[in-house]
Amino acid sequence: MTDTTTESRAVSVVILKGGVGKSTTSMNLARQLVERGRTLYADLDPNGHATNGLGFEAAYHGEINLGDVILEGNATPHDLIRPTDHGFDLLPSSNTLEDVEKDLAGAMQGSARIKSKIVDPLLGDEYDFIVFDCPAYPGMLNNNALVATGNVVIPIEPGSSAIGGYKRTMERLIEPAREYIDVDVLAVVPNKLSDRIDQQTEDRELLENLNTATYEVNPEQSLQEAIPNFARITANEFDAIDAGEITPPKPGIRHRSALSRSLQHNQPLQDYDPENDQIDFYEELAEIVAVGGVER
Repeated sequence: MTDTTTESRAVSVVILKGGVGKSTTSMNLARQLVERGRTLYADLDPNGHATNGLGFEAAYHGEINLGDVILEGNATPHDLIRPTDHGFDLLPSSNTLEDVEKDLAGAMQGSARIKSKIVDPLLGDEYDFIVFDCPAYPGMLNNNALVATGNVVIPIEPGSSAIGGYKRTMERLIEPAREYIDVDVLAVVPNKLSDRIDQQTEDRELLENLNTATYEVNPEQSLQEAIPNFARITANEFDAIDAGEITPPKPGIRHRSALSRSLQHNQPLQDYDPENDQIDFYEELAEIVAVGGVER
């Protein structure tokens, strides 16, 4: 194990749009963080895609749930946490999380319950990293995740609504939270790419938008500065690609059938297909979380 981080860190993987590979990104991020320290993967998405995909259907339907920890106080995180075969532990989702979401709205300090009941007791003492897989809609679970972590990774996929999903997340979730707490966007991650970028495809449009944007993702930091190196392409490089001067690269996390099949086999990509060419990208994303941002 290599220790590349100077401090423990919790991070929320979030975007207010479904079907963009959020659970895949967060799970594989957690798997790569295992190489850097003790890691907890927390599934806050009520649909339980990651929990069930890892083979913990019984925990998803269990009698003890997150509400017993953060609302009732008659259980501890250890009553929920399950070890996995992949180096990280799992804080499972449950089929009652939508009810927990509603109850948090009326609870005293309802936005700080996950921080006080889970992150504060565990981060640094028992875990070096905690990764939260968040819901695709605004609400108390997402608010709790932001308060608990203060750090965000935003996955984004090609398509006509790609930038809209990112802007909606900033405007409806992150910017309102910043009125009360500091929230750092550690990375915006182009995900599920499959097309060429030497033609006017949706992949090309997304990468151009992300790599040339001038609006801020953090105070005094532009969006392009939050793009991982594996997805960074400069305007000069695009010109060289169009002129046929360089071989078109395949930036961003690319679509691979192994990514979907790995969940069917209850495994992250590292364990299902250890030679897969996308693992290096999740490794870089883990490094970004470990050091607290993209380093050029």
